[in-house]
Amino acid sequence: MRWALRLIPRPWMIQFSYAAAPILGWWYRGNRYVDPIDQRGYRSFLSYGYGKMRDQVLAPGTLSLERHRLLWLFLQQKTDFFTQPRSLMHVAPEQAFYHRFKAMKHLTVTSVDLYSPLADVKADLCALPFADDTFDVIFCNHVLEHIADDQKALSEMYRVLKPGGWGIFQVPQDLSREVTYADDSITDPKQRASIFGQYDHVRIYGKDYGKRLAQAGFDVEMVDFTATLTPSDIDRYRLAPGELIPWVHKPKSSS
Repeated sequence: MRWALRLIPRPWMIQFSYAAAPILGWWYRGNRYVDPIDQRGYRSFLSYGYGKMRDQVLAPGTLSLERHRLLWLFLQQKTDFFTQPRSLMHVAPEQAFYHRFKAMKHLTVTSVDLYSPLADVKADLCALPFADDTFDVIFCNHVLEHIADDQKALSEMYRVLKPGGWGIFQVPQDLSREVTYADDSITDPKQRASIFGQYDHVRIYGKDYGKRLAQAGFDVEMVDFTATLTPSDIDRYRLAPGELIPWVHKPKSSS
């Protein structure tokens, strides 16, 4: 799995995954684990990881990871995302969500990415080609750790989000670290993987991530949604206990 993630171009991997997922979903069907995204049971999940492999985390049918299933459950239980009309900017659209969001008649979805074949708009997150106050909701998950000027990217997302709008901006977060660490001089992929957790990451976010979001103007709530679930549900859905959901809102009075 690791060699494939490094050597096979991302567009090829995405196309291959769409063909493989139905076969994997059928082969691993069972009742030990449940993927809330497709609401199917599986006898086993797959291992996944760039450096250190994590056991039982990749759902065979949707190819979702812990963070995808956590977000789906959060959206279901804590928001009106699945029922109310919304314009959505979906940055670096996840395969587990892409077609499902597009099929929801109450959503107007614009997917954005520089390279993904799933993107409706090829654009740099630091220079978005949209007018101010365009979108009701923005999802930007596991993207900011790849961007050198993450504050510029946050500023752009703040600009295009409507006053009163909201977003989810998940990142890999080390909650044992008080302060986010970055070093632009580290360019070697092996060094980056060793220090930041992945070869194409440029920083590792600490507990101050919420403050960084607030610096861009957002009202921020760092939600530990797993704290509302039972240990059996956390295991059944294969979630990461304590993983935080960064839920941001643009103030209604924003100018």
